[in-house]
Amino acid sequence: MSENNLKEIVGIEEFVKNNNVDVSAGGVNKIASKTFLVRADFNVPIENGVIVEDLRMRSSLPTINLLRGVSARIVLISHIETKDGSGMEVVAKHFNEKLGLAVKYVNEVVGENVEKAVLGLTDGEVLLLQNLRVNEGEKNNDEAFAKELANFADFYVNDAFSVSHRKHASVVGVPKFLPHFAGVQLMKEINSLTVAINPPHPFVFILGGAKFDTKLPLIKKYLDKADGVVLGGALVNDVYKARGFNVGKSLVSDGSTDISDIVSNPKLIVADDVVVHEDGDITKVSVKKIVDVSDNDVIADAGPTLIEVLRPIISSAKFVLWNGPLGNYELGFTDQTIACAKLLMECGVSGAIGGGDTVAAVKSLGLDDSVQQSNLFVSTGGGAMIDFLVNETLPGIEVLK
Repeated sequence: MSENNLKEIVGIEEFVKNNNVDVSAGGVNKIASKTFLVRADFNVPIENGVIVEDLRMRSSLPTINLLRGVSARIVLISHIETKDGSGMEVVAKHFNEKLGLAVKYVNEVVGENVEKAVLGLTDGEVLLLQNLRVNEGEKNNDEAFAKELANFADFYVNDAFSVSHRKHASVVGVPKFLPHFAGVQLMKEINSLTVAINPPHPFVFILGGAKFDTKLPLIKKYLDKADGVVLGGALVNDVYKARGFNVGKSLVSDGSTDISDIVSNPKLIVADDVVVHEDGDITKVSVKKIVDVSDNDVIADAGPTLIEVLRPIISSAKFVLWNGPLGNYELGFTDQTIACAKLLMECGVSGAIGGGDTVAAVKSLGLDDSVQQSNLFVSTGGGAMIDFLVNETLPGIEVLK
């Protein structure tokens, strides 16, 4: 996204600054007592009824508190992926008990009870609605559903970067019916990731995870932009295989993705050694040179030498962009992902990181809050971050122009 396109978007901070006027002096306050529908992302992990990671919730607080501070009324909407449907109630409880924000909750998305709850709000109060996705109109971007949501408010704020790549009713439908603004967190995301589109050099891009076919356009784009592209996770298995190495039983693409034009690119950085486990037994783990991987091995993480290779590269970089783990994080192969997070902090490099497992690595070091205060921006988006980097915008951003 160019700076000119960015100027087309009005942030909620700018709107508040320009419209929170002194009524006694003859001005018209467009904010006090008005209702703001805020699309946040509270899709957070819950275990045994307890939220175990709340970055996305904490990231919404600057927008919420900004509006509370000018006597607005706030209706929060989000989705959450839980099987029993209780997730959003847990979110409300977490806000009240852990984050110091008084939040009312109604266990519905639209309808008479929601309308009564919204009308019952007083200045500065916050109401959270049930999971948007209990209504089929959300994912279907149903216009009638979008209108129902819009009818609750005077203004709309998108503060959910992590779902702004989705053409859902609460993301792209509602803004068509209300004056709309970008939330504080969304503006931070756009500003921080826009730097990666035209980054300062030396610039290093680290990409992990899986799904080579969907990430290939991003890899090709940043092989042109970056001074070095580090591949990890299952992505790197395709490169090893294309270079003629045995990857054993490791996860690879289905073979329909042609990567012959990138495997020999000198900017591509991959580990010379890997952590493997025996097929069917993740307890039998060893470190091997890539040339020594056997038929019964499964590559689960980068080897320890990768961090030493990266140390001088990262220490001299002016910007680092990182999305996705270097190993199979879900199975517990976290060592090199955590080591990489620690390296970035030690080097004090500027940059942006995103993706659930990548952020989890930072949090495991107890660094998540300090990272937010450092030169590293922690994005709330995973897939949205990737889409933004490829397309330089998102549907949920375009509708705010």
